[in-house]
Amino acid sequence: MSYVAPAIKDKFETLSIELKNTILERDVELNNIHDLINVLDDIVKESEQEEK
Repeated sequence: MSYVAPAIKDKFETLSIELKNTILERDVELNNIHDLINVLDDIVKESEQEEK
């Protein structure tokens, strides 16, 4: 089950519902903004791979 720390909850909530759901489906632990950025980076990379 994914976890979003209270410290970054505000930033997380600014994302689209689709993107939030994609992140939460990954069972990740987001303790700080760097964790969030890393997950977003992974999503972008995977999306680029699918387009090839």
